Amino acid sequence: MKNIINQLHNHPCPCCHPLASRRYFLKSLLPGAVAFSVLQSAAPARAVTYQAKALILSCIDFRFLTAERYFLRNKHLLGEYDWTALAGASLAITGFPHPADAEAFWDQLDLSYRLHHINKVIIIDHQDCGAYAIMIDSNLSKDPERELQVHTDYLNRAYWLIRNRYPHIDIELYLATLNQDEFKTILPKLENQT
Repeated sequence: MKNIINQLHNHPCPCCHPLASRRYFLKSLLPGAVAFSVLQSAAPARAVTYQAKALILSCIDFRFLTAERYFLRNKHLLGEYDWTALAGASLAITGFPHPADAEAFWDQLDLSYRLHHINKVIIIDHQDCGAYAIMIDSNLSKDPERELQVHTDYLNRAYWLIRNRYPHIDIELYLATLNQDEFKTILPKLENQT
């Protein structure tokens, strides 16, 4: 018996020990062999592909969220869009005053395009925007005509920035009004007119 114990100490692996049974050895290999054969025959996992109709860019202003969702539902986009929000919306795309905002938008657009195969970008600016007040003019919302013109200019800049990178994607531009039932369509101008 002492001889057997000494032999076990000299062979720490039970399957390599001369006294180990063949049955023990085969039982220890069986789970690995089965797992290996199953894994060899299994197809690689693939992510499910989803398609969204559009990427929506809006301002972060909470006052307009309900109206924007209602507007998008009326455009037959209910639940079929990716949404990102950046302060100033179109202002952010131009990188004014923070280039990081523009980078964030381009990252989101690229992901939405590659993952969800969007074919449209909808940008929604709104009246009385705090980002425009801070970055452009604190009195901008007091002059509705000038406010419309400034938003139109930045929406057009955003339009052409997107159009130059993604020429086949449709782009829609809107300005939400304070009465929140009205979304003015902003038509893009020729690039050299912006």
